[in-house]
Parts: sequence; structure tokens; C-alpha cells
Amino acid sequence: MKFFKNTTLTKNIKKNKELIRQRLPIEKSFDIIGRELIIGEMESYLIFIDGFAKDDIMLWIIEVLQSLQKKDLSRNVISSLLKQRIAYIEVESTSDITKIESTILAGAIALLIDGQDQCIIIDAREYPVRSPEEPDLEKVTRGSRDGFVETIIFNTALIRRRLRDPNLIFEIKNVGKRSQTDVVIAYIDDLVDKKLLKEIKQKINNINVGALVMAEKTLEELIIKKHWYNPLPQAKFTERPDVVAAHLMEGHIAILVDTSPSVMILPVTMFHFTQHAEDYYQNITVGTYIRWVRFLGMLCALIVLPLWLLMVTHKQYLPDFLQFLGPKETGKIPLFLQFILLEFGFDLLRISSIHTPSALTTSLSIVGGLMLSEIAVTVGLFVPETVLYIALAGIGTFAIPNIEFAMAVRIFRIFLLLMTGWFHLYGFLFSLVVIFIITYTSSPFENGLKYTWPLFPFNWNALLHILFRKPVPKVKNHKKK
Repeated sequence: MKFFKNTTLTKNIKKNKELIRQRLPIEKSFDIIGRELIIGEMESYLIFIDGFAKDDIMLWIIEVLQSLQKKDLSRNVISSLLKQRIAYIEVESTSDITKIESTILAGAIALLIDGQDQCIIIDAREYPVRSPEEPDLEKVTRGSRDGFVETIIFNTALIRRRLRDPNLIFEIKNVGKRSQTDVVIAYIDDLVDKKLLKEIKQKINNINVGALVMAEKTLEELIIKKHWYNPLPQAKFTERPDVVAAHLMEGHIAILVDTSPSVMILPVTMFHFTQHAEDYYQNITVGTYIRWVRFLGMLCALIVLPLWLLMVTHKQYLPDFLQFLGPKETGKIPLFLQFILLEFGFDLLRISSIHTPSALTTSLSIVGGLMLSEIAVTVGLFVPETVLYIALAGIGTFAIPNIEFAMAVRIFRIFLLLMTGWFHLYGFLFSLVVIFIITYTSSPFENGLKYTWPLFPFNWNALLHILFRKPVPKVKNHKKK
């Protein structure tokens, strides 16, 4: 980081221009522009970044300023321009060169005038932005179709549109010595846990990093410390403004990062990853049914493969009505190894589909999912039962509404499978205990909820709220106080 001796403007515009040029590469970088003007017979200097300034607004402001006469600016030049001549909403003055530098790099326009030790900041910026669209990972059959975009001010507006509460607070901070990324902490003042809010603010203020390279994901890893062996997500990410509004109403904290369409929600428990907006856009009975089907799919995703492997390798312990389980012939490869190869192939197919152009994804699914598995069964590498159960586990994984939690369940399933294949019943039981311990100890904040709440510690009313989709008038804030 460069050290600059002078941090305030002077009344000499030549010195001010030199101070600005020491901090900003106006002549080296083509997009940082310095424009010399004459305003009221006084030399002036306009600095902005090409691509951020609103052309029509700036043309109008410059036209007004250049039409001024010397007598119009006889005294109190800066105050007169701000109150009478620059008819724009977001304008201010400052003499702090560091602030001038950061605001210019953020997209605002700075105006220097000879004889004045104050700079006028005009926030007439406009970022490139796409239109709000429904997020691909959080689609619903009914409900709103708008989603967050990469511009933070639009995202706060989408939330404010749903919560016209004067207690809704958006606190903005800058994170990253080089990137100076805008980070907004959103909460409802009379509902939020003040101790948790203070803890999160302190962690964000203590961040010492050059840039938030991967936006909110980098921020999450900087404020939430966890062990490498724990795959469970400890923050919820969403691209739906209605989901953020609902969580804010429950007392949660939302963190928005500029350049990202995802919003981080804190604190969370494991059960926050099992709910979806679709539950509340359907009838009460239908929403409860969907939720139970999702729970069943999650259970299948975690335990059906290792449990089936354990039962078919120890059929002597099975009752008569379960003796049909297991293939008559195990094939050329042991069942345990078949599952490992199928897990690897399933992940390879999923990763390939992400990197495949949209026009070819259907063809890839047909070739990878149908033809390869059918040929592998035909030649005797796999038995049909292993392909069936890996498909069932895969469908259960996709039923989980949160991709981060789904991948954690997948990691736990592979761990269960390996331990069961190597150590049989003892490995199966031991891995279940390890998974429980990891889950129970996954609370990232001192003042936050336990990750297993409301199961551990037990809260019957809150657990009912999770198991059953209750009518909206009966939904209350079950967060532990």
C-alpha cells in the first residue's frame, strides 16, 4: 500500500490535480478520464471512470455549469453549486483525497474547482446490469419470478420493496484493501439478535484481505472458521428476495456483496436447508406432503446405499421377508467397489453436464446416464440393483433444495459407504456417530443457534413448525431467544 503525505485538498487546482494523478493512473489507464473545464471563468477538473457515468445526466450537468458567469460564483462557490446549480439528488463535498479516490473508483464523478479546497462528488453512476430473473436453483411453480442481480443497490431495493419497515437497516461497509468491495449487512433492528449482530460486524471489520475474489463465498470463509473435515454449510445462500425477506422477519441477518446475485443468511441450522419457497406457495396439505417427500429423499440420499450394502453382505441376520434383497450374482466386480465406481461416474457425469453447452446437455445425459449404465450391466461389470440404488440416492440428493447441503450429504454418504465396505457393521455404526458429532458441533457463532436446533436442544413447537407446513397466520418466530 502506497503512503501519501498529503491527504487533503488545497486551494491550488494544479496541486490538487497532481495529488489526484499520484493516486489514480489517469494518463496510463484509458478508462480513468480527467476532463478540463471552465466554470464561471474558473479552471475546473472533472474526474470519472468511463462506463460508470450516466452520459445524459453528466451532459446536462456540464451544460448547466459551463453556462455560469463569474458573478454567479462570487462567493461560497461550493455551497452555491450544491444548493442552486447542480440539481441532482446524490451530491456532496469533501476535502479528503482518500475518500475522493475511493468514490471515483466506485463510479462517482469528482469535480475540482480552482481556489476551492473542497471537491464536489456527484454520484451519477450506472453499473452494467442484467434484468432480474428467476434463479435456476430455486424455481417455484407459483410465486414471484424476480431474483437478485449483480448490482447491490438493485438487490437492496428488491428487499425494501417487500419490507417497507423503517426498522429494516442496510449498513454498508468496504472490504478488501484493493477491491474495496461494497458489503451490506441487512437486518430488522427490533427483531435481530444484537449480540450476534455485533459479533458479525466485528468479524467483518477485522477482515484483512486484498480482495473478495469469489464475492460472498470468500466473505463466508473469512468470517466463519471451520474444520476441513466438516462439509456442512454454515451459511445459507439464496438468490430470491422473498426468501431473504422471510428470513429477516424471523430475526436473521442477511449479507449482500456487490457483484454477486447471492445473499448470505446468518445464522442457520441444518433444518434451514431442508425448506423451500415451494412449500409456502402450495396448499397447506400439499406443502406438508412435499416437505415429507423431501425428507424421505434426503434420508435415501444419505443412508440407502450403505444400508443396502450392509444388509446384502450379512443376509444371515435378515428376517425372512427381507431375504429377497441382494443380487443372485454379484458380477465381476465386488458390490462395494461397484458402488464406489458408480459414485465416481455419477459425479463425473454431473461435473461434465455443468461444463457442457446447453444444447448438448440432453445428449450427454442420454449417453452417460442410460447407454453407459446399460452397457455396463450387459457386460457384467455392474448388477442392476447397484445401478438402481445409486439412481435412487442421486434423485434423493437432487431433492435437497440447497446445493451446498446436498453436496455435504453426498460426502457423508461416501464416508458411510467406505466405512461400511471396509469394516461392515462396526464401520457403519462408527461413521454414523462421527457424522452426528460433526453435525452437533457445527455452530459457527458464539451467540447463534445450535446447528441441530430444534432437535438438540429440543424444542417441540419449533420442530413441529419444521415437520409440518403450518398456516401462515399461525407461523411465529420460533427462534430461540
